[in-house]
Amino acid sequence: MDEAVLVIEDEPKIARLLEIELQYEGYRVGKAGSGTEGLEKYAGGQWDLILLDIMLPGLSGIEVLRRIRAKDASIPILLLTAKDSVEDKVSGLDLGANDYITKPFRIEELLARVRAALRLSAAAASAAVSSMGGPNEAGNGGQVSDAGMAEPESGWLSAADLKLNEGTREVLRNGKPIELTPREFDLLVYLLRNQRQVLTREQIVQSVWGFDYYGDTNVVDVYIRYVRKKVDNGFAQPLIHTVRGVGYVLKETI
Repeated sequence: MDEAVLVIEDEPKIARLLEIELQYEGYRVGKAGSGTEGLEKYAGGQWDLILLDIMLPGLSGIEVLRRIRAKDASIPILLLTAKDSVEDKVSGLDLGANDYITKPFRIEELLARVRAALRLSAAAASAAVSSMGGPNEAGNGGQVSDAGMAEPESGWLSAADLKLNEGTREVLRNGKPIELTPREFDLLVYLLRNQRQVLTREQIVQSVWGFDYYGDTNVVDVYIRYVRKKVDNGFAQPLIHTVRGVGYVLKETI
């Protein structure tokens, strides 16, 4: 194991505990005690994951998150927070955090989430490399038989007048560009790939957030609302529908 973890935490005892436990697990560890120092350490090193406290002196953890995500969309960032409301957690996730850990935490849980985030990051990097092999790699000329996956040879998924390109991360509705956060984009990809199928919250959490996600499934409701606001509001035909008592489905209405 040679992964490097940057701990941005202003409480010395917590920072030291994290450093000891992470080093014991075989990680290389860097520490920063403020938002400003954290950004400097991030810019000056090669990191595989960041543990980021929300309440920091100088720049807040949310501002640090925003600035890192403006430059790097792929590095796993786990938030450390004493706040326990869904809204606070979701605001961090919506800005691009991969997960959150509420203080006080059990070190075993934190280490499990670190391992899970690193596994997902490695899998995503491997998938990105594999996807560069070209559309004919599967031996079928890039054609996909699943309904709704229009124009697969060019990376587009579609439903009605909604189009999404996984390679360029473009999203268009009736030709109009739509800006999505990384998590919103992943959620819409999953809905499009499974359009006309009713998906439970548990299925969505496992597929979009990962099997090792420990948070509440009601985060799905919040993100569905975000995506609906961007994808459906202002258009005559809604595409994302609630199936009461079950979950959600993306489909064209007849």
